[in-house]
Amino acid sequence: MRLRPLYLLFWLAAVTPAAAQDSTVVPTVTPDSLATPSKDIDSAATTAPSYAVDSVPVLRPPLTPMGAFFRSLLIPGWGQAKLGRKTAGAFFLAAEGLTLGMVLTTSSQLNYLEEINSGSVDSKQQQHEDWLVLLGLNHLLSAMEAYVSAHLWDFPGDLSIQAAPNGGVAGAVSVPVRLR
Repeated sequence: MRLRPLYLLFWLAAVTPAAAQDSTVVPTVTPDSLATPSKDIDSAATTAPSYAVDSVPVLRPPLTPMGAFFRSLLIPGWGQAKLGRKTAGAFFLAAEGLTLGMVLTTSSQLNYLEEINSGSVDSKQQQHEDWLVLLGLNHLLSAMEAYVSAHLWDFPGDLSIQAAPNGGVAGAVSVPVRLR
C-alpha cells in the first residue's frame, strides 16, 4: 500500500514532458551570443538557425504559382508532380493520354471516311472536334489546379471522410487555429 503513491509519482514523472522537451518554446538567440560562443555551449548549437517566439519561419513552395501553371499548361500533371501531388499529376497525365489517343484515333478515322467518301464525315468531324476541346480543357484545368495548389502548398489539409451511422457519408475538415 505504501508503494502506490510512490508508483504514482514515478508514473507522473515519466509521462509528463520535461521543460526541455517542450517544442513550443524556442530560445531566442541574440547576435551577441552568436559572436562570442562560450566554451560550455556546443558550437554547433550556436550556428543553428533559430527564430524568436513571435516569428514564424516562412516555407516556400518548390516553385511559384505561375511556374506551376505554365508547367502544367505545357504538360498536364508536371506542376502537380513538382509540388508533390503525385496522384493529381497522374490523373491529369492519364486524362491527357486518353484524350490525345482519342484525338489521333478520330483523326485517322476521319481521314479514312474522307477517302471513301462516306456520308458520316460530319459526325466524325464533330467527334474529332469534341476530343480536341477536351484535350485543351485538360491542359487548362491542370494548369489552374497546379496554380491553386502552389498557393495552398503549405495549407494543412486534414480531410477525413467516413460512413455515417444512417448509411450516408460524413466528411470533416480540421483547420488548426492559434489564438493568443
